[in-house]
Amino acid sequence: MIIDRLYEEVLKKGPICVGIDTRIEYIPNDILNDETTIEEKIFKFNKRIIDETHDLVACYKVQIACYEAFGIDGLKAYSKTLKYIKEKGNIVIGDIKRGDISSTAKMYAKAHFEGDFEVDFITVNPYMGYDAISPYCEYLEKGNKGLFVLAKTSNESSKDFQELEVDDEPLYMKVSKEIEKWGEKYVGKNGFSLIGSVVGCTNPKEIVDISNTCKNTFFLIPGYGAQGGKGKGLSALFKNNMCGVVNSSRGIITSYNPREAVLEMKEDILKWLR
Repeated sequence: MIIDRLYEEVLKKGPICVGIDTRIEYIPNDILNDETTIEEKIFKFNKRIIDETHDLVACYKVQIACYEAFGIDGLKAYSKTLKYIKEKGNIVIGDIKRGDISSTAKMYAKAHFEGDFEVDFITVNPYMGYDAISPYCEYLEKGNKGLFVLAKTSNESSKDFQELEVDDEPLYMKVSKEIEKWGEKYVGKNGFSLIGSVVGCTNPKEIVDISNTCKNTFFLIPGYGAQGGKGKGLSALFKNNMCGVVNSSRGIITSYNPREAVLEMKEDILKWLR
């Protein structure tokens, strides 16, 4: 199963996920001033990041909005980036955050689990309930695709809805329990499901509470670095089991030395577990 492979990559390399959320202002002048298309500029920048970090990270997360903003050229760069990550032997998460149902969700599944935009995992929004999850499940049956479902996000206003009390517990916990339930039939040999949760590392107490309740859930953990998340806050989560990947985007891809930035992030997370 792909979730077993991701877990094993974490054990081997550490729980680092690099977010390739490329923007024009991140691209250095030596690439930006090339007499090439925007597609080629973006991909050349991304390739440099991947080449410098692929042997150190568990996976990559690529935010599609950063590429959609540049139209067809941007989407071509997105597709080339996904393919290059897979050529290097790494796992890739398509950060698409789709949240529709029925035949529309089936088309999203086809778009991102097949063809030009094919990835190993995608992010989805559960606001419309299981109907927003089930259309993807046919792709999970073979074990080589997975989902990360939004549960407790890292943005400040997540509390507006996610922390509302429902039947004496916060909504994010109810959602997390549903995610665990949805994933029961997709649990791999290492005890984690192909349906995981997105929980921000700016919520260290909440993520531990969710993990203690949802034993089969593997986490995609955004919010490290620029959004305020720190390695120390994750020590309580990882001390018993490496049950997630921690994403950093700007902190790595805008660094003068992305490889060194990954090594520093890894040290910041793992030093609290020794």
